[in-house]
This record gives sequence, C-alpha cells and structure tokens, in this order.
Amino acid sequence: MARWNDRRILDLFGIDLPIIQAPMAGATTVEMVVAVSNSGGLGSLPSAQYSVEQLREALCRIKSRTSAPININFFSHVTPAQDPVAQIRWRSMLAPYYVEHGLDPSEPVAGAGRAPFDSTFCEVVEEFRPKVVSFHFGLPVRHLVDRVKATGAKVVSSATTVEEAAWLEANEVDAIVAMGFEAGGHRGNFLTQDMSTQVGTIALVPQVVDAVRVPVIAAGGISDGRGVAAALMLGAAAAQVGTAYLLCPEAKIPAVHARALASATDDNTAITNVFTGRPARGIMNRIMRELGPLSASVPPFPTAGAALASIRVKAEAAERDDFTNLWSGQAARLAKRLPAHELTRAMFDDALTVFSARSGAS
Repeated sequence: MARWNDRRILDLFGIDLPIIQAPMAGATTVEMVVAVSNSGGLGSLPSAQYSVEQLREALCRIKSRTSAPININFFSHVTPAQDPVAQIRWRSMLAPYYVEHGLDPSEPVAGAGRAPFDSTFCEVVEEFRPKVVSFHFGLPVRHLVDRVKATGAKVVSSATTVEEAAWLEANEVDAIVAMGFEAGGHRGNFLTQDMSTQVGTIALVPQVVDAVRVPVIAAGGISDGRGVAAALMLGAAAAQVGTAYLLCPEAKIPAVHARALASATDDNTAITNVFTGRPARGIMNRIMRELGPLSASVPPFPTAGAALASIRVKAEAAERDDFTNLWSGQAARLAKRLPAHELTRAMFDDALTVFSARSGAS
C-alpha cells in the first residue's frame, strides 16, 4: 500500500484499496457488496429499487457477512407531480409495441419506480450506521443530510461538471465522485439537463480536483488497472468502477444484458432517457434507435419505466433485448471476467504494475 501515495479516501472510508464498486440499482447484489468490501475496496449497496423493508433485510445480510466498511447509495430526486397528459402521450408512443407483443395498450400499469431518500430511509441509516452514504442527483434536503452526518457516516455525491462539484463542496460533502461522460447508467447531473455539454473523465477529474478541497473519486470509463492508475495521475484519490462489476458472477442482470455486455464496443453505447425519463448510458437497442435515444416525449423520471415493463418481459422471454435497459459504460470490453473480490484486487494490482512499468521506463 505504500505505493499508493494518496491515502485521503483510504483513511476517510477506512478501506485498504482505492476501488469503489459503483452502486448499480437492479444489478448489485448483497454478495457483490460483501465480496468487494471483504477484498479491501468499498462495496456499495443501491437502495433506489428497494423498499425500506427490503433495504433493512439486505443490510442485515451484509452485516452478518462482513464487518468491513460499506456504502449505501440513495437517489435524491424529487418525485414529479402527476401529469396524465404526459403519460397518455407516452403510452400512445408505446402502443404499437404493445400490439406487436399481443398486449392491450390500455392495460393499467404500475411500478415501484425509484424511491428518493426520505425520513424513513434515513431511519435505516441511523439504525445501521454505515461508514459511507452516497447520493445521486445532488443531495436531499439539508435536515436529512444533517441526520446522516450525525450518524458518523461520510457523505458523498456525484458531480458531472465543475459547477456541480463546487455546489456539493459548498453543501459540505466529504468526497465527490467526478462522473465522466463515459460512465454507464444514470448520469448524476443535477444542475444541468444539457447532455451536449457533459464532460469526459480525463477532462473533468483534474478540473474538479483543482476546484475543490475535498477528495475526488474518478468515475467513467474505468474498467481495468490502467484506468485506476490514470485516475490517480489525474489527481483523484480513488476510482469508482461500475460496468466491469456487471461482468462478475455476483451481478444480477438479465441474460440479454449479459450477452450485450459480452459483445460491447467503444462506440455502441449512447445516452438515453427512454427507459426511465432521465439520461443514462446504455448499449444501443431497438427502442433507443426508434424512439430516442433522447426524446422530449418521455415523461419525467422515474415515471417512464412502468409502461415498458410488460413489453420488456415479453421480449426477454423471446431472448430479445429490444426493450431492456442495457446499462454500460464505454469501456466494457476492457474488463476482466472475474469474481468481484478477484476483480477488485486485480484492478489494484494492475494499477501498481502500470506505475512500476512507467517508473522503470523513466
């Protein structure tokens, strides 16, 4: 560890390796979190698709398997007001797909969606007292952040621009994830909705490092040891990795998603809002090509997904990924296919090898 010369995140979180497994709602499992944390990195449990009871149950299982630090991640979006007109417009756009799959376009739809952080989730944090609590889409209201901090947890959130990073620091986060445009899954943007001006990792990270005093975690396009090494060279104190962990046996993703990741390339992903109503990067598929990738007709996050559910089920049963959110960053094919604990160690060891090789060459 003496060769990793920035210990700010290691000491702040109480971990041994500067590798953070990205919280990936729907794909991350208890087994993945435990494996990463037990390997010395920071395992992250996403709560966005959990009820309070489900989150509590998952945390009990984690607590029974590891005493290492973990991160609980929450979405901090504001639930939009009901907009029947927007929903009718969206359902009419999807109607041909319903008919194609033998479904009734007027059938009622319901879905849990993604729940924002609130007082009931905060009570779970107060009960389990995790080492780290992270947020996506900014931060929740101040009194909830204060309650989280009162537990002793370190508070982290994602920034996609320098302006967002400065805002987070002004609101007293302990560390910032600088999320480059290459990253898979939902963008963490909260001060801008303009995807045309989002910044790549190699440009974003050093500018955020220069703009804030808190430690910075690099994210986006990091799938191997070279990416981890690059994060340090850019001034980050750690790297957050998402897509590479989707290739681990501990990940819970549909078979069509796993197949798509296996053949992913650098240029077959795009930012889309057609699955949830919020921009996210995934592998291109039919619905992205035909309705998006970005469409002003999609209802606001997180209300778009429920209407897609029955079509997705039909397509996946036929082994088609036409309506599945195939979240992926731009560097999927760089990842090693390993169990989560081996992947965490391998990325760190490979990063050290990169540093040794460069030092020898100089």
